[in-house]
Amino acid sequence: MSKEIKRIGVLTSGGDASGMNAAIRAIVRYSLYKKLEVIGFYEGYKGLISNDYTVLTGNSVGGIIDRGGTFLFTARSEDFKTKEGLATAKKNLEADNIDALVVIGGDGSFRGARDLTCLGVNAVGIPATIDNDIYGTDYSLGFDTSLNVIISLISKIRDTASSHERIFVIEVMGRNSGELAIRSSLAGGADYVLIPEIKVDLVKISNAIKNHREGKRHTLVIVAEGAAKATDVAASIKLLVEHEVRVSVLGHIQRGGSPSAMDRVLAAQFAQKAVDFLLGGGTNAMIGIQNNIITTMPFEEVLSKKKEIDRNLFELSHILAL
Repeated sequence: MSKEIKRIGVLTSGGDASGMNAAIRAIVRYSLYKKLEVIGFYEGYKGLISNDYTVLTGNSVGGIIDRGGTFLFTARSEDFKTKEGLATAKKNLEADNIDALVVIGGDGSFRGARDLTCLGVNAVGIPATIDNDIYGTDYSLGFDTSLNVIISLISKIRDTASSHERIFVIEVMGRNSGELAIRSSLAGGADYVLIPEIKVDLVKISNAIKNHREGKRHTLVIVAEGAAKATDVAASIKLLVEHEVRVSVLGHIQRGGSPSAMDRVLAAQFAQKAVDFLLGGGTNAMIGIQNNIITTMPFEEVLSKKKEIDRNLFELSHILAL
């Protein structure tokens, strides 16, 4: 990349995640420190195609560090997936004199950023998804906040479960990944956890619950949405255990809320690395963290590999529940 960086664009794409605003704030203020201008596109790639943007200043990002979601908003864009849409996006970036783009989002967002780099656009990605399923980074923005929200809700459900001596099946997000389910089960002291990566055996789980209920006032089962339907799990347990079962689907409440301290600090670190990476001539890569070191990884590697779950944590969750 030979072009001098003077003006940076930033957008948030895909599902929202707490920490996105903290990342935008850090990108803007660190860029200003580096004598760069920053503009923010509204509604992700949709705004990039419609050229809907605003100039971001130090004051315009004041007071957003503790807000969940994204003040630049986010949206899906089918048009951006077309050659015409990509060409329009590139044309707008050139017309706006934007030398590089920072994309905050998940793997779908990074595919879009990768496609732009194929057209000669300088782009870097910052991982933000509560699923924490992106290859190349130990943590994504929003994961820690979401995990803490879930833990708080599990504690509340345990109170009522113990009071009424009930079995609760709690569904958390995770269509393709069991990261949230495993860690919330382990940290929340749940009895069983079901994840997409490991085949669900409801008969085995139901028998285990039946054999271990003596002396217990409650039983908590965490289910990732991609592993099984919470209602189906509850129905099977009720049939085999012959005990009242309640279902709690946590839904989108897991996405919102003020970002945790970890997500805020991580957002600042990712932002600094992203800006420095672009200024150093870098492009076509994602910023991440591995073993507490802020790293970069080419989009192609990020998108071509699958992040594996920690099976030890999965097994430990069940061991400690005995």
